[in-house]
Amino acid sequence: MLTLRKNTDRGHANHGWLDTWHTFSFAGYRDPQHMGFSDLRVINDDRVQPGQGFGTHGHRDMEIITYVLDGALEHKDSMGNGSVIRPGNVQRMSAGRGVQHSEFNASASEPVHLLQIWIEPDITGIDPGYEERHFSDSEKRGQLRLIASPDGCNGSVTIHQNARLYAALLDGTEAATHLLAAGRNAYVHVARGSVQVNGQRLAAGDGARIQQETSVVLSNADTAEVLLFDLA
Repeated sequence: MLTLRKNTDRGHANHGWLDTWHTFSFAGYRDPQHMGFSDLRVINDDRVQPGQGFGTHGHRDMEIITYVLDGALEHKDSMGNGSVIRPGNVQRMSAGRGVQHSEFNASASEPVHLLQIWIEPDITGIDPGYEERHFSDSEKRGQLRLIASPDGCNGSVTIHQNARLYAALLDGTEAATHLLAAGRNAYVHVARGSVQVNGQRLAAGDGARIQQETSVVLSNADTAEVLLFDLA
């Protein structure tokens, strides 16, 4: 069963410096029907204006993944980490018992477009942690590349939850299939372009809950960048 979540059905706020869309309830957007899916709690689709960003603020007991689509995002945190995240880089921050961080557009002239993802952890109160990896376009071209997992498999970043996140770049005749084990569900988010998911067309910003299926088939893409979550 595939349940479509259209781009325009998401929560939306435009603060001038930040134009953001919320797949699930977040901040001032609350929808009891969309509080998350399995352990996936947040997908925020953010566009931040040049030189603007999120000042220092705190998190705890959440696995936070940042995926930059365009531009550059400057990150600093209370663990002493500082970096500029660009397309292809995946950042994982385990907030644990508490961490402070800031995120700013690193450019004075170009906007930054990013996805911020929160996954609820299977353990709380741990030391906060940080990890960043680069995944080239060639690794994602025509296939689902594992980018986050509970065991760091195949060079993915490590999260404290039995969930796996894959990224794919698909176009034309390229297709990718992900097999779902018994009892597993999936969530697909189309970051850009369009693609058929189990035969149904999804466009940029669309998402889909996939339940009681044995596989997820991505096909007939039009310059698509896709994230797929394998969830309990």
